[in-house]
Amino acid sequence: QVQLVESGGGLVQPGGSLRLSCTAAGRIFSIYNMGWYRQAPGKQREFVASITTGNSTNYLDSVRGRFTISGSNAKNMVYLQMNSLKPEDTAVYYCHAAVPTKRYWGQGTQVTVSS
Repeated sequence: QVQLVESGGGLVQPGGSLRLSCTAAGRIFSIYNMGWYRQAPGKQREFVASITTGNSTNYLDSVRGRFTISGSNAKNMVYLQMNSLKPEDTAVYYCHAAVPTKRYWGQGTQVTVSS
């Protein structure tokens, strides 16, 4: 089992920045990919960014260049630095971790971009 806990969400004005953190606990040695998804009201959950244990990253096109994902070498933490935030980035952001046989999710943290 892997447990994920997110932090760092909040209310920010357009153009502002936030940094999300996710701490993993449990069988972290089996994690090969971690990342972030988000779900806005009335919409499906969508992929935002991911990072592999080899530090290969991938991004949703609409956040590339504004968001940066990074992780710890111990594979127990992943971060999402979000800059130049837009109102359309408003959503609940979920941390995600993948092991060979299962996917795990955090409880989510709210990000609201509004003036």
